[in-house]
Amino acid sequence: MITADCGGSNGYRVMLWKVKLQEIANQLNMAIHVTHFPPGTSKRNKIEHRLFSYISVNWRGKPLDEMLTIINLIASTTTATGLTVECVSDTQEYKKGHVVTDEELNAVNLKPQDFHGEWN
Repeated sequence: MITADCGGSNGYRVMLWKVKLQEIANQLNMAIHVTHFPPGTSKRNKIEHRLFSYISVNWRGKPLDEMLTIINLIASTTTATGLTVECVSDTQEYKKGHVVTDEELNAVNLKPQDFHGEWN
């Protein structure tokens, strides 16, 4: 189960997001369920809000001058309830301007949920 907001690279209208999720589902040989928050409500994503404030407190006043510094500060974050963070650098290069073809989109096995299937 993935919860996502409705904007940016993981929005419900982003075709490449759907194609790449299908690739992951195929590699893992499992179904992936995605639930998008309604537009304008990503602030209700409890995990984001539980973590981001602690990450901000953890790196307050520290210069974020190197990637390793940022990774270590994020990775050393914990919450009062014991929530921990894993952080690694993604050094993979991503091609820009990939246009999803009709063939790629047709290969995506989408089954809209009963509740707001246009998002989920």
